[in-house]
Amino acid sequence: MSLEVKVPAAGESITSANVARWHKKEGESVRKGEVLVTLETDKVSSELEASADGTLHIIVGEGEEVAIGTVIASIEEGAASAAPAAAASAPAAAPVAASAPSGQVIDVKVPAAGESITSANVARWHKGDGAAVNKGDVLVTLETDKVSSELEADASGTLKIVVAEGNEVSIGTVIAQITVGAGAPVAAPAPAAAATPAPAQATAPAPAAAAPAPTEAAKPKPDFTALSAPAPRETASAEVSNGRTTRKKMSMLRRKIATHLVNAQQTAAILTTFNEADMTAVMDLRKAVQEDFLKKHGVKLGFMSFFVKAVVQALKDVPQVNGMIDGQDIVQNHFYDIGVAIGTEKGLIVPVIRDADKKSFAQIEQDIIDYAKKAKEGKIGIEDLQGGVYTISNGGTYGSLLSTPILNPPQSGILGMHTIQQRPVALNGQVVIRPMMYLAMSYDHRLVDGKEAVTFLIRIKDCIENPTRLMLEM
Repeated sequence: MSLEVKVPAAGESITSANVARWHKKEGESVRKGEVLVTLETDKVSSELEASADGTLHIIVGEGEEVAIGTVIASIEEGAASAAPAAAASAPAAAPVAASAPSGQVIDVKVPAAGESITSANVARWHKGDGAAVNKGDVLVTLETDKVSSELEADASGTLKIVVAEGNEVSIGTVIAQITVGAGAPVAAPAPAAAATPAPAQATAPAPAAAAPAPTEAAKPKPDFTALSAPAPRETASAEVSNGRTTRKKMSMLRRKIATHLVNAQQTAAILTTFNEADMTAVMDLRKAVQEDFLKKHGVKLGFMSFFVKAVVQALKDVPQVNGMIDGQDIVQNHFYDIGVAIGTEKGLIVPVIRDADKKSFAQIEQDIIDYAKKAKEGKIGIEDLQGGVYTISNGGTYGSLLSTPILNPPQSGILGMHTIQQRPVALNGQVVIRPMMYLAMSYDHRLVDGKEAVTFLIRIKDCIENPTRLMLEM
């Protein structure tokens, strides 16, 4: 029995995923529960496990982006690991014949992919013209301006390609046809030209047969023979170097980050206001209570919990910042889920601390530690990243002295923390050296006015410079 390995749903807003890495090889034996593949979406990465013991047959190679629900592999239960792929395809043809009468021609059309998508590009044929196909075989990769997806055969038979690779066609266009139950003219990767039935023995590659007798003389057909082989799939994520430069495919997460940031700058009126905070009081308080805090709670008292609490207090004092624009409406939030930006090897993610107003300093610090651990292990879930009302980004971790953070839409504000630096400041008419941190708040000027933004940032400054009062206000 053949079990399909499909890309699982990962949230309402996620429509595709990238096949990042196969942990098992084509034809390798797998056991139930073993990790087969790592998938990446524009938000998180996850691992798929084998649902049964058997032999793995990979359909989609590494580096390919596919739609949610796409079959990326199959597991032949009880099959020997050394069994050739051709053997697995034999039993699959039997049950298919009952689904459609022999000789029937089934159109392969470009499916709808969303209201705003009107066309698709025929990116790559996985089967050659005239090839024998089984129901469920991946026929072609289609690309739209948003995602790529793969079409599978609806029946077993002989494939006739109508639209060649590289052509852009409208949704609903017939790009190929399958003649149901027709004798397989090509039992192995063979000449793409075999458009008419041929003896089953014609399995040896014969270059001379590459001269077809096409019925569509107006457009010569390309040779799809090489495209039927699985080897080119491995080049999807490969690096190409000429010694001076190296080119590699951008990860799905990095592509989404790029799109997200550009959209933020194009759709919001982003303005940034700056201030600075004297960190002396926070540093002295942490030093005084750190040992007892660690013994009691099992976590260290960091700077981030102070800033999370300060942001919550500022949102309560300036509620306009705790809102967002939705079309022509303003959505006012009455909860305090604060996003904390965390850098990972694959890119920036923003997990959300839920109900930060109701949590203690220790609970916030524990949440941050848990998220950092999950991010390192690649186990951040989509539910961890959704629903924040405000974001804090700590560039100071990497030594940044000053920056202008970009909004995390649809939020209306983001706070940028920076490195603590000993600087001379005027205090009571005298110049003293203090540990100072520059603070930057970017905000959506469509909703938040300058007075509100400045008041908000000063409120954060006051909370940080008077942390004991902040703790009493919990």
